[in-house]
Amino acid sequence: MQPAYYENFDEIIKKIWLMLDDAVKNRSSQFRIPTFICGNQNDLDGRIVVLRKSKQQERLLQFHSDIRSDKILKLKSNNKAAMLFYDKDEKIQVRAKVECVVNHKNEITKESWINTGHISRKCYLVDSGPGTESENPTSGLRPELDNFDYTHEESEKGYENFTVIQCKINSLEWLYLAAKGHRRAKFEYGDNLGSETTFIKKTWLIP
Repeated sequence: MQPAYYENFDEIIKKIWLMLDDAVKNRSSQFRIPTFICGNQNDLDGRIVVLRKSKQQERLLQFHSDIRSDKILKLKSNNKAAMLFYDKDEKIQVRAKVECVVNHKNEITKESWINTGHISRKCYLVDSGPGTESENPTSGLRPELDNFDYTHEESEKGYENFTVIQCKINSLEWLYLAAKGHRRAKFEYGDNLGSETTFIKKTWLIP
């Protein structure tokens, strides 16, 4: 028996957002760590990120980064990007095309920073930015920081480097792998945020 979303646009969208919402709070979700791809025609780059927020009504996906990361410069020159999700157990792939906003030292980052755990703050305490060349293998952290030997007050220094990347979804492409026959669909959004009829086009595709 095929699931409700096998050949039903509404059920597909419902399933996608259920999986995205679950990934925010469920550390074992395979949608929790999508591939994020950004750049331009001369320099595309991809990396794994951790999904921190999803909001269907705002078509929003959100993750954290270091302001010194090279993806920040890429996004400032071209804010269009893509996110790739795959759950091998559900046999569902979702490709999202997005437009990104880099938040740094504003109300959005303040709210997210407050909710960022002590352990996670270590990522933003490195002296040099991610991708900086080093003569030796290193985490980039001083030994006491590597061993989590720092107070909550000392961790506040990491806020200087903390950013929140907000991604507004322009389109979603869904693929379901099934023995009976794969199914693939594409959803393109309009500009009316908060509306139940924000799709400008829903299309079945050949898998």
